[in-house]
Amino acid sequence: MKSNNLFAIVALLALLGWGLYVQGTTPHVQPVSQAVGIQKGNLAPDFELLTPEGKSIKLSDLRGQKVIVNLWATWCPPCRAEIPDMQAFYEENKDKGVVILGVNLTSTENSVENVAAFIKGYGMTFPVVLDVDKQVAVQYQAISIPTSYMIDSNGVIREKFIGPMDQEKMANIISSME
Repeated sequence: MKSNNLFAIVALLALLGWGLYVQGTTPHVQPVSQAVGIQKGNLAPDFELLTPEGKSIKLSDLRGQKVIVNLWATWCPPCRAEIPDMQAFYEENKDKGVVILGVNLTSTENSVENVAAFIKGYGMTFPVVLDVDKQVAVQYQAISIPTSYMIDSNGVIREKFIGPMDQEKMANIISSME
């Protein structure tokens, strides 16, 4: 009987020790009140896509920075119109914790090569990823383009903007996320 009690005590202590160990190693979990979604105040849904060069970029890896997720296509006239302003805004703010992440709606394009040529031709230096299977377009409900989501450094959507943006609009939205 004593060996059963001793075994039970040892097992209980081992479980308690394991619980304390796991508690110290469990990654931070977002509070339950922070819903994931595409509405203002929601935690932006995460995604991972490849650049034309094959580099993987994951939205959640950009946490700690303010991010403009811009959904666009090369054939879209308003998208083309906003690219110079986006590029200028990015160059001015990239060292201030602001990232523009261009999400090309690749499934609507003729080829990835055309997208790469467009990026080069427009001198785009901000990261661009390819939404080949419409994953992000559907998830972020990009019904008309360009559509942009402004995400704060905690990964929370602060603004959604449909249509082309200029530098002033981007600056106003980003500064309101202070």
